[in-house]
Amino acid sequence: MSTGFQPARRLVDLANLVHSRPAATRCDFVAVLAEHGERSADLVDSALTDGDLDELRAAVVRLTGLLAESDVDEAARVVNEVLAGSGARPRLSRHDGHPWHLHVDGEDAGWGDWLLASSALSLAQLLSERGRPAWGRCPMDGCAAPYFIDDGPGSPRRYCSTTCASRARVAAYRQRKREQAAE
Repeated sequence: MSTGFQPARRLVDLANLVHSRPAATRCDFVAVLAEHGERSADLVDSALTDGDLDELRAAVVRLTGLLAESDVDEAARVVNEVLAGSGARPRLSRHDGHPWHLHVDGEDAGWGDWLLASSALSLAQLLSERGRPAWGRCPMDGCAAPYFIDDGPGSPRRYCSTTCASRARVAAYRQRKREQAAE
């Protein structure tokens, strides 16, 4: 397991949560945020209100379009749009026992703005390092967790997992066999 914050993975986990459970509850969001290092004091009802959850959900929905974008120029355009909308400058931050890490959201940003800014910064870093979107949306119908980060070397991933890739290969093979039999 790697160390430090991983905002792109946090985004993917939140996107998969909202995809699989559109009516995800406070407990569902809190579990994902806690898994990604958010302090329990920041996740109580008074610090993460119902309005904050609505903002967070809206930000996740907005960013899922970006996670599905495979065109490098369009992905860069959208990332830049989200970063420009954050209106804040990057800064190093160390708090709550965490190591130094980048923040790009404003000091008083709400949960939605925080997620938009930190996710866009993380995706911008991935895009600039790889020269392509290093994320994707699995094309398999019925995939329960279709959003993924492509952190492996080599060719870009098309599927979220080997399971979905195998299902696609088997389906394509069966389709070819049906077509050959029909000829």
